[in-house]
Amino acid sequence: MNNNIDLVLFGAKGDLSERKLYPALYQLDRAGLLGNSVRIAGLARQDISSADFITTVEESLKKHIPESEWDDAAWRKFSRRLSYMKVDFSQKKDFMLLKEWLVEKRTAIYYLATPPSLYGAICNHLNDAGCVDDVARIVLEKPIGKDLDSSREVNATVGVHFDERNIYRIDHYLGKETVQNLLALRFANRMINSQWDNTCVDNVQITVAETVGIEGRWGYYDNVGQLRDMIQNHLLQLLCMVAMEPPNSLQADEIRAEKVKILRALKPIDSDNVLEQSVRGQYSAGWISGEPVVGYMEEEGSQESSNDTETFVALKAYIDNWRWAGVPFYLRTGKRMQDKVTQVVITYKEIPHAIFPDKGGDSKNRLIIRLQPNEGIELEMFSKKQSLKERLSLEKRTLNLDFFDSSGESRIADAYERLFLEVIKGDQWLFVSRDEIEASWRWCDQLLDSWSEKNVVTKTYSAGTWGPSKADMLMEKDQRSWYES
Repeated sequence: MNNNIDLVLFGAKGDLSERKLYPALYQLDRAGLLGNSVRIAGLARQDISSADFITTVEESLKKHIPESEWDDAAWRKFSRRLSYMKVDFSQKKDFMLLKEWLVEKRTAIYYLATPPSLYGAICNHLNDAGCVDDVARIVLEKPIGKDLDSSREVNATVGVHFDERNIYRIDHYLGKETVQNLLALRFANRMINSQWDNTCVDNVQITVAETVGIEGRWGYYDNVGQLRDMIQNHLLQLLCMVAMEPPNSLQADEIRAEKVKILRALKPIDSDNVLEQSVRGQYSAGWISGEPVVGYMEEEGSQESSNDTETFVALKAYIDNWRWAGVPFYLRTGKRMQDKVTQVVITYKEIPHAIFPDKGGDSKNRLIIRLQPNEGIELEMFSKKQSLKERLSLEKRTLNLDFFDSSGESRIADAYERLFLEVIKGDQWLFVSRDEIEASWRWCDQLLDSWSEKNVVTKTYSAGTWGPSKADMLMEKDQRSWYES
């Protein structure tokens, strides 16, 4: 691994940097996974000294990492990597400061924790200042556009100066241990792999539920909504990891090519089926963890026109290929929901001929893949009830693989730790390709257009619930129900 790295963080004073990026880099350094020669520069518009910047990073780390993971010696080592430059991202002349800081024959990594509207100016100024060479890498946070056309514009702007092999588009869900474990679960276990198709699987459910509201992001969120904010990236990426065919190898190009095939095989949700296969919702006032919360329209900064912004989406999607033909993929995501949970639930078909006494209730096996609140995998199966009174009576039992308890590690690494490591190594397997971005936007654009054409309005749901009742009906009309542990 190349350790001669100059890591440059644009937006060094922003919320993402403070909550995620600095803690991830600190943890990597504490674990001995950052090479001794890695340097880190923070760039922002504030006029502060490097010493003041280092102090703010220390304060941020103590706020966002557990006290048990703070180590004075590790911090002193990490702080020596840090420096700061005041740079106005719209001013070409300011980038000459960065050029002076960079060292020749080292690999520059530019992390853009900024709004996408700044990507073009930053890339142009980096190039004009002589900061871009054949090995320089650039990391982009979402959103990559707000539709297919704008995503192409963003990708084209960055692509003028950076080759595709040096562009790392982040979807932080791909950095989660459980998502990566999907590859091992599917392709390293014969008993799982042999049951992973439409002959055995009844349905797949993907849920990403949040208890938080918009957290002061009104200016961003109200122009986006839950479909653009969550479905287009996180949930479709999870769907791809579940549904993709075995890649020829674990090389980045092989894995990403298989994901593109799935996105292109998604059947459109269009004006013919949008009313039957989609639900939009918006939260009203309610209760979260015993505390009252306001509705979306009462959030700070709300406007009357915002009553058509969805904070909840439920979809029934189909993949038009040999493996998954006829298997519904139910996607559900929302804010201000009952619990914070991210999970994939694979529900298997029932045994074709039941020889055991029917005790009523659910008789399906399920594989539950949990991303949060605790990462792990559960398998619901049946075994004989321990009883002398009953003859071969069954009960449902759960086999539980808890990644934390079984790992022998003191903590599960945050997704950004893994993503930083892969960027430094120059491996794109956990990053999203341009083809994936465009294929997912093409599918989502058709759905958005159909919502508009059919005037699909948002259904109200109380904060602290599992969404509007119509989302339950989406399942009930298929004689199914959402899995809620």
